[in-house]
Amino acid sequence: MNVSPVFEILEGRFDAGLVLLADHATNIVPEPYGRLGLPESAFDRHIAYDIGIEPLTRQLSARLGIPAVMSRFSRLLIDPNRGEDDPTIIMRISDGAIIPGNHPISGQEWQHRIETYHRPYHRAVSEAIAKVAEASGKAPLVLSLHSYTPAWKGVPRPWHAAVLWDTDERAVRPLINDLEAAGDVLVGDNEPYDGALKGDTMYRHCMMTGIPHALLEVRQDLIGDESGVTAWADRLAPIFERLNADPKLHEYEIHASRTGPYPTQQIAP
Repeated sequence: MNVSPVFEILEGRFDAGLVLLADHATNIVPEPYGRLGLPESAFDRHIAYDIGIEPLTRQLSARLGIPAVMSRFSRLLIDPNRGEDDPTIIMRISDGAIIPGNHPISGQEWQHRIETYHRPYHRAVSEAIAKVAEASGKAPLVLSLHSYTPAWKGVPRPWHAAVLWDTDERAVRPLINDLEAAGDVLVGDNEPYDGALKGDTMYRHCMMTGIPHALLEVRQDLIGDESGVTAWADRLAPIFERLNADPKLHEYEIHASRTGPYPTQQIAP
């Protein structure tokens, strides 16, 4: 296990060909920032992190014996699942909560957070993916784990899980099919939101490099406690194993993004 102030890498068999990512694993805010001017209760909400994803990632990594990369800073500080030029990379308001520590914010502080947290996390992701590719001798399969709220602005979200994607559906279709096969799960296909986001983690590390991938969201009320996490780890582990065993999901194949090309200057760490 490799733990830094910015990321944690869960060790596993890099030659297995599969790596998990958890961009919003924790609600940690570094000590100099206090609580960003927010009440403590804000850090129990989805605005601070993806509820249930850290323990789910740990269980899946351990069961499958595969590596995972998890962030160790709250999305309220800076969102690793955004491109560097995305104005929402540091949120001033999130789900109705004004974030005093983010507004006003100087250009110097904005850049400091990118250089201190965002870029080191993405370097760790790049290095883990490269290590899997080298050890396995093939394109890695990258699965990114997230969670979402059961309702948004009073409107219930009926999906138990969702698979978000851009144009590369190689891992997406079998993942959706396997999730639906049990007959007890309603799966969103790019619902409750679209998975094509220019500069996000999947765009940067997979779309632009031709690596098979999928982003899986689980509704947070289903993984909000230990029993729920274990139930979803039971469900997902064999599905991930089947995906990883498919040789077609270990080939490099570029798919043009619906969002357009990625500016070269953003890729540099």
